Amino acid sequence: MEACGNAGTARSERLVALESLSGIVEALLFVSDDPLSIERISEVIGEAPKQVKRILAKLAAEYEAGERGFQLKEVAGGYRLYSHPAYAPYIEKMIRMWDTRRLSQASLETLAILAYKQPITRLTVNAIRGVNSEGVISSLVEKRLIRPVGRERSPGSPILYGTTKTFLERFGLRSLRDLPPLEEFAPDDETRRRIEEGLGGLRAKAGDPGGGDVSETVRGDGSEEVFDAKEFLDDGTARGGA
Repeated sequence: MEACGNAGTARSERLVALESLSGIVEALLFVSDDPLSIERISEVIGEAPKQVKRILAKLAAEYEAGERGFQLKEVAGGYRLYSHPAYAPYIEKMIRMWDTRRLSQASLETLAILAYKQPITRLTVNAIRGVNSEGVISSLVEKRLIRPVGRERSPGSPILYGTTKTFLERFGLRSLRDLPPLEEFAPDDETRRRIEEGLGGLRAKAGDPGGGDVSETVRGDGSEEVFDAKEFLDDGTARGGA
């Protein structure tokens, strides 16, 4: 009887040890940017490769059976945690939110001006902000949040910029008609006040709420077409696309 009791205790201890090791291996997989080989895990936790394989199989089964957010996959000679494909839409939404939050204050300020005043030239953005915005505008173009949408009928025919479909997606808008009040978009109260004053001054100077005189939009192939203000307002982009 004593021998049976000892055997049962030993089995219990092994199960506890396996659970503890599973947690350790899971933590290693979680913090690693690269796939972890069985040999590497074995070296770190001080267990035989066969034991490591059992732990990995146990974790993989738990992830699938428990409808967890992770999947354990064997790739490139090692094992790595991946987000479950079933939750991809939520992950994509979160990434879009992160991208927006990573915008600098200068970028957010410029984007706010452009969103509420578009189509708008770089010089007009400069006038509202009081600083050169060329670098910020170039960065927003690279991020596909804004794009050239036409040229203004004025000396030099400066490029007009407008928002893109990517902008609408990032901010959860169906069209520019869904833009929130400026206080919800501008980074801070001071920025909002400056934008409002700048827009008000420009409109008073222009003598109408529309600002500049828009001529044409530019197609993807470089040719020009007539600018349709209503269509621009409806989908947030010129007809050339995002």
